[in-house]
Amino acid sequence: MIGGSVARMDSELLRSPLHDRHVAAGARFGEFGGWEMPLAYPGASGGGGGTVAEHQAVRGAVGIFDVSHLGKLSVTGPGAREFLNSALTNDLFRIEPGYAQYTLCCTETGGVVDDLIAYVNSDDDVFLIPNAANTSGLGKLLSDAAPAGIEVKDQHRAFAVIAVQGPKSPQLLADLGLASDHPYMSHVHTDWKGEPLIVCRSGYTGERGYELIPRWDAAGDIWDALVEAGGMPCGLGARDTLRTEMGYPLHGQDLSAEISPVAARLGWAVGWKKPAFWGREALLAEREAPTRLLWGLRISTGIARPGMAVSGSGTSISGTVTSGTFSPTLGAGIALAILSGAQEGDEVSVDVRGRSVAATVVKPPFVSASPR
Repeated sequence: MIGGSVARMDSELLRSPLHDRHVAAGARFGEFGGWEMPLAYPGASGGGGGTVAEHQAVRGAVGIFDVSHLGKLSVTGPGAREFLNSALTNDLFRIEPGYAQYTLCCTETGGVVDDLIAYVNSDDDVFLIPNAANTSGLGKLLSDAAPAGIEVKDQHRAFAVIAVQGPKSPQLLADLGLASDHPYMSHVHTDWKGEPLIVCRSGYTGERGYELIPRWDAAGDIWDALVEAGGMPCGLGARDTLRTEMGYPLHGQDLSAEISPVAARLGWAVGWKKPAFWGREALLAEREAPTRLLWGLRISTGIARPGMAVSGSGTSISGTVTSGTFSPTLGAGIALAILSGAQEGDEVSVDVRGRSVAATVVKPPFVSASPR
């Protein structure tokens, strides 16, 4: 419950190094990939004041998110980048050391094991940030496939991750003496108050932003400084509304073993000219003859939720909602759905608990991204 109490959670859930800060701020918690993480803050104790207020802070000013539940894997040894390039979809040699890249790990049938960010430090040192629930599975897949001399190490609780997002995020970092003018998706290794820190120009909101990676035990001091300098603590509820407005897929909903990068509009994150990566042949075949695609839905009334059926009156349109929420920016319900036979502008119906609700098919994003 909001107001200082924490909703009952399974005692086996993991907690971030900032958990005590979230409790003190009166956060409402939820489960994310086996972790107990803040959904939203009530406002009176230094938090954001609910999902809508937190969402608006990121669109108009700056918000900070604890996303320490995200995984961390180090892949090191001679040829580490080359090995990962033969496994993951994107081309890691498109970027120079000091940059990060969005990529995916697929099955041989083209399904998505996980989507992740790869930080290239050198040809022999790559740091991965996968989704929380998939970290151990991805680590095992990579470790089992790695040639001799390459080590895949799980560092899930060695580092925290704090996302700083919004048009005023550069000033917030500058107030803490941190670099903020490096190029998009580049990362710098620096230090803050004697502690090592990685600062990457990246995020999951569509706004200019950064992801800070401090040591696990040093995360509290950085979080406190960000709050004191004016960053609004934001929960993962706002992170979800922000990413849905941008049409960013979420693994387990808009990406899965059944939903490929082609279907999810992520072909830009596939190195199609590479000679090898996991799932290459299946994805090449699907790209030649795609049968379904991720679309956005503008809902006429109410909120669509994952699993709800979508159909087109008198047409061959069919599919299923994969994500749905209320858009604070648009003041309306929006959804992502995997659809067959749809085109932009089509009128469709969503089965909302037995009630037919009208919706319009749109191409994501729902709102324009800010300069990053």
